[in-house]
Amino acid sequence: MRNKKAENADLMRMMCELSPLSRPDGSATFCLGETVVIAAVYGPGEVKIQKELATEANVEVVYKPKIGLPGCTERFQEHIVKNTCKSLVLSTQYPRTKITVILQELQDSGSLLASCINAACLALIDSSVAMKCLIAAVSCVLNGDGTIVVDPTSAEEQDATASFLFAFDSRDDGVLVSSHSEGTFSREEYQKCLIVCRKASKKIVEFYRSSVEIGRAHV
Repeated sequence: MRNKKAENADLMRMMCELSPLSRPDGSATFCLGETVVIAAVYGPGEVKIQKELATEANVEVVYKPKIGLPGCTERFQEHIVKNTCKSLVLSTQYPRTKITVILQELQDSGSLLASCINAACLALIDSSVAMKCLIAAVSCVLNGDGTIVVDPTSAEEQDATASFLFAFDSRDDGVLVSSHSEGTFSREEYQKCLIVCRKASKKIVEFYRSSVEIGRAHV
């Protein structure tokens, strides 16, 4: 059971599988607690002329919910993941091509958006697409008593005063790549959540690296 004291960086149990799908150029299943997302990468490949970019690849992200068609919430999440992936990929190495990341939600038990970003990063690693660095996304919530919970469950998200998503690059200083927040919070509380999630992101990067090494050992 996780310790939920303020400024704690305990994470839910993470699991992943690289190359679970045979048709994409890269794929990964990422599990965070009971939340499960599978990501597939196609490309670099041909792109329609109207979407062609002369100096870089067109990076697209498609998010598919577990049930039904994507709505406004899903499109917004898709937009966040797309911007994060664009900052991750060395797209200038693939001009006039398209790289597509497809995300399929299998189970949402909380921290879904962070799981989507992490699944996308693992699938991009598996595809061997050139990347500037790795990106680790972390969700947390702020409760009314000031406690911070990293990797919140769906119930914890609903009960929280505010929720946050931070994505950091894998370099030592952990530069903030993207963020999203909802709810009511002070500047000081935001900074506390940022510090806690930056610390947690380093554990996710370590998980990436160990997962890739294990995957290579089984090839």
